[in-house]
Amino acid sequence: MELTVYPMARRPSAYNRPFAPPAVPPCPMPAKPKAPAQPVAIPEIRPGQSIELLKELHILTRDGKLNQDTRRKLKQVYHLYQFIEPLLAETLADTPNFTLVDHGAGKSYLGFILYDLFCKAQAPEARIVGIETRDELVTRSRDLAQRLAFPGMEFHNLSVADSITSPLLPPQVDVVTALHACNTATDDAIRFALAKEARFIVLVPCCQAEVATVLNQHKGERLKESVLTEIWRHPIHTREFGSHLTNVLRCLQLEAHGYQLRVTELVGWEHSMKNELIIATRKGKPRREAAERLNRLLAELGLEALQSRFFTPAPTPHSV
Repeated sequence: MELTVYPMARRPSAYNRPFAPPAVPPCPMPAKPKAPAQPVAIPEIRPGQSIELLKELHILTRDGKLNQDTRRKLKQVYHLYQFIEPLLAETLADTPNFTLVDHGAGKSYLGFILYDLFCKAQAPEARIVGIETRDELVTRSRDLAQRLAFPGMEFHNLSVADSITSPLLPPQVDVVTALHACNTATDDAIRFALAKEARFIVLVPCCQAEVATVLNQHKGERLKESVLTEIWRHPIHTREFGSHLTNVLRCLQLEAHGYQLRVTELVGWEHSMKNELIIATRKGKPRREAAERLNRLLAELGLEALQSRFFTPAPTPHSV
């Protein structure tokens, strides 16, 4: 049997391979110009609110967003603003160039928010004054007010007590606020408001230790006299009862000086024990009964040493 041998096919070498021109990449299409980024509306932020201000106050992050912590902070600020806005509107109706003094201003969160949301558009002649003892915070607030073009804002490095007689402040003011002014600074703010015959007083008290200290000093002798001393026999109860009692005394003091009181709780501040809000509206006539109750309470609890702090007006024919 014969075998037929066929020649093997030769693979083309690099020299005899058919020439193919190199592939040319397709010409890229010209990129469309990007539209300028539009600011994303955040539903929680009120219309007209300065985004730059919220960033400076660290309520918005650097990229203009809210996280869980800043969303809670914004809720707190706006909830407090809801209480103060009607007071400003009522004051504005009578006094276009009203003065609001914020004691223990800190970074002036409250003052800036009030000016931005209310005064900037509705009360351009109004004046908001921040009182703060830390010079670096006063300087920071002044710089921020200048950058934001808030001409009606001013800040002074003064204690609350010194501000009563300071020539930097007018003899009469319309609204006084004190948000978490520590320990007796809230009482100094009340004294300031009474001296300046403020129409409205807004307080969120903080760190009341003075009353608890006096309660502690007389605890032993009072234990034998009244079963009521069981309320503050233990140290933790002394602190809590002293804090509560301090605000009760403040309310009686304001009522004695002719103010009508509204005491409520701030929503969104549940994580803090300092969430009590006191709003006082001046009615003009001192109340003798409130003064008598305050003094009786001081005597009953052995707090006579605090009468000068929780002072009441002398009785007059106009007292009710």
